Amino acid sequence: MTIAVRAPTPEDTDALLAFFLRVPDGERSFFKEQAVDRETVAAWLAPDARGRRAIAVDEAGEVVGQVAVVPLQGWSDHVAETRLIVDPARRRAGIGRLLARRAVLDGIECGMHKLMVEVVAEQDGTVSMFETLGFRAEGLLEDQVRDRDGNLQDLIVLSHSLRDQSALMSAVGLDEALRG
Repeated sequence: MTIAVRAPTPEDTDALLAFFLRVPDGERSFFKEQAVDRETVAAWLAPDARGRRAIAVDEAGEVVGQVAVVPLQGWSDHVAETRLIVDPARRRAGIGRLLARRAVLDGIECGMHKLMVEVVAEQDGTVSMFETLGFRAEGLLEDQVRDRDGNLQDLIVLSHSLRDQSALMSAVGLDEALRG
């Protein structure tokens, strides 16, 4: 299975909507954005959209994953939030790792000093994947989110400092090698 990770274009709107509709309702309840709304998705793909997005596409052109790097505002404008989702049928195949690596590179390119990601605590595999990429747990927020059935869930906040990594990657040319 060959997966390409690239920036989405307006032509990807329908494919992105179809992708988000494949995500179970229970998982979509944790999304911070209305991912199944055409206007919302179209706004993400506009030239003036905040942050960066990337999609993972299979050989057939089907979107199988998406990641967003969304800069925070105000006194935290040096920090970006990472939002990542992989097609439920394609999980545990390395797509999340590819997208998370892309998020780190996009964060560096956007001049961010830090990336953060929020993960429902019961998603041990997702937490582990981010930790192997250099993210570290900074906090556990008990009963922070409510699922579709009204059950409270704990949330883990992980972060990755990009400041030192950016300089190191540039010095050894790794940023260009990973992009290529």
